[in-house]
Amino acid sequence: MASCDTNIEPEVIQKPYTYDALYYKNLRDYKASDHSISFMWFAQWGGQNSMATRFIGLPDSLDVVSIWGGGIPPKENTQLWEDLRFVQKVKGTKMLYVAIVRLGAEDDSHDFKKVLNTGLAMPQGAERDSTIHKAISMYADYYLDQVFENDLDGFDADYEPEGDFLVGDYFVYFMQCLAKYMGPNPNITKVERLKLIQTRYGADVTDTDKILCVDGGSPDIANICNYFFQQAYGGGAGPVANWPNEKVVYCCNMGDNWQTNMETMYGQARYQPSHGRKGGFGAFYGHRDYLIHQYNPNPYKRFRECIQIQNPAIY
Repeated sequence: MASCDTNIEPEVIQKPYTYDALYYKNLRDYKASDHSISFMWFAQWGGQNSMATRFIGLPDSLDVVSIWGGGIPPKENTQLWEDLRFVQKVKGTKMLYVAIVRLGAEDDSHDFKKVLNTGLAMPQGAERDSTIHKAISMYADYYLDQVFENDLDGFDADYEPEGDFLVGDYFVYFMQCLAKYMGPNPNITKVERLKLIQTRYGADVTDTDKILCVDGGSPDIANICNYFFQQAYGGGAGPVANWPNEKVVYCCNMGDNWQTNMETMYGQARYQPSHGRKGGFGAFYGHRDYLIHQYNPNPYKRFRECIQIQNPAIY
């Protein structure tokens, strides 16, 4: 009893650094420039007790984040959304919705799955094909809604079919449906895209530059994707068949290897193709580089060093 005090404990244990408007403008200008990007899949963002699990704790120069492991953050968590919007709008970091796309594995309660089940039960023929393609289009619309209705910057299609229905030409068609609304689709103009977007989402929605990314699948979709996130978890980097070098982002596995020296990430950051430039480097569960240990004396020391290796700052 005698050792207790009545001092009020501060609510903010870790106060983030603050910078002036010019700093953030320079940051946004850098991210809007033509350069090899830094990327990570960020999970465990639900906790707000540490910068390790907050969006505002991510490295400022991080270009693109896939919001992994939990879907869309709950709207009632206002602090989380304030963090996300600050990083997105002020720091210029692109926030992507990401999902493992397995149409056949989806719950039968979804309308798109009901249409798919109807189509698969039909005999071979034009009507069956049309019904299946309708289900795939509806599935694409489902993900488009997650992006546009939550004002995110694009979609990351994690292609890990593991025997699922959505493979081959069906997956290409799925991506083509998404590409009407996002990505560098050469077959649609900005005017045509804006009309589609506003017809579906309202006249106030004007963003025609959302990005479309993929974690695998056929190079037939290379022309409609901004980036191919290659899950090169074993390390190494090199040309990927039929994918332009500037679209390939080589990704290590920080999640399982964060207590090592992460030489795989350094190697992927250093790598440059013989022609042009690479798309960038990235990390799965990249936020674990925040944690302190013998190879990482400061939060994100290694990730920040890799950003500098790939894109040295100009002083």
